[in-house]
Amino acid sequence: MPQLTGRLRRIPPSLVDAGIALVVLAAHSAPFLVTTRPADPATGWTLAQYLPVLGQALPLLWRRRAPLPVFAVVVLATAVYTLNDPDTARQPVAYAALVATYTLAAAGSRQHRAWGLALLAVGAALEFGGVVLHAGAETVVHGTVMYAAAWAAGRATAHRQAHARQLEREKELEAQRAAARERAAIARDMHDILGHAITLMIVQAEAGPVVVRSKPDRAEQAFDDIASAGRNAMTQVRWLLGLLDRPTDGDAPTADQIPALVEGVARAGPKTSLEVSGTPRPLPPDADLAAYRAVQESLTNAIKHARAAKISVALDWEVDVLHIAVTDDGRGDTGGQNGHGLNGIRERARACGGSADFGPGPGGRGCSVSVRLPVVAP
Repeated sequence: MPQLTGRLRRIPPSLVDAGIALVVLAAHSAPFLVTTRPADPATGWTLAQYLPVLGQALPLLWRRRAPLPVFAVVVLATAVYTLNDPDTARQPVAYAALVATYTLAAAGSRQHRAWGLALLAVGAALEFGGVVLHAGAETVVHGTVMYAAAWAAGRATAHRQAHARQLEREKELEAQRAAARERAAIARDMHDILGHAITLMIVQAEAGPVVVRSKPDRAEQAFDDIASAGRNAMTQVRWLLGLLDRPTDGDAPTADQIPALVEGVARAGPKTSLEVSGTPRPLPPDADLAAYRAVQESLTNAIKHARAAKISVALDWEVDVLHIAVTDDGRGDTGGQNGHGLNGIRERARACGGSADFGPGPGGRGCSVSVRLPVVAP
């Protein structure tokens, strides 16, 4: 059934309207083909008597483009058709007028619908007053019910289509919001990965010429660290962009890699220490990545913006929360409170049910980053 509905919806609207007009034309032409003219059987039907049938059916070809004009023409043609030899066995159901009524109710504007209801009201008053049709009460009630049903069906279709359009708009907006969130997440990851790697490379490269003659071993280590930082950044970028097959999240950086991260920064120049208290325990994947990124970005800010000479990282494992504190003795410049890095730390923490705070370090010197992450997924 859904497949049939989908195929019907793919039919061009103009072809549908042509089919409806053809069916209505056949229905209103039937009395002229199967009956004789009782008023004068000898002469039969005339072209003038048949013309209202064309006036009823043909305008339906434009019913979607001009609902009100089509409705007015069809109603007028229906009235002429009804008045034309009222003693004949004409078509008892005004199919054309019902289709025009439905279309006006479904596709007409508020103003056009008001005009349409006014025309229907005038027609109903004339019928009830016996001015146009000398028909019984049963016929009048039958016609009124059919027009009311056609109007109600049109309004129901309009509401259903409006609801479908609203759902489609909401779907598009949600897709746009999802794409924006995805772009923001990618930008945040790229900022964290490349910002940290490039900062370490710059620090090591600047220190290389100073120690290349006096301390060749340290210079060699600096070049090794530059290469290691580049390889690590490339691996994470490939992981980020999905260029590597990763059936699990094993390629994503985790809290277990924080000691190696701190060690790499310590070799780059600033005196960096790591203190771990409590018993480390598994983190949810999003919190695991958030912990690593929080420390990574804090170290990058301390080196790049604060020009810190001493950095301390503390991991405090509690029963259900991991506390991360990164402090430095720099000039307190973290790249701006609205920078991508700090916002990224805050958004990552919030996304996994945690929080992040930023402020001056102990004694008002330097900068302090405090992050709380849940050990158990919320």
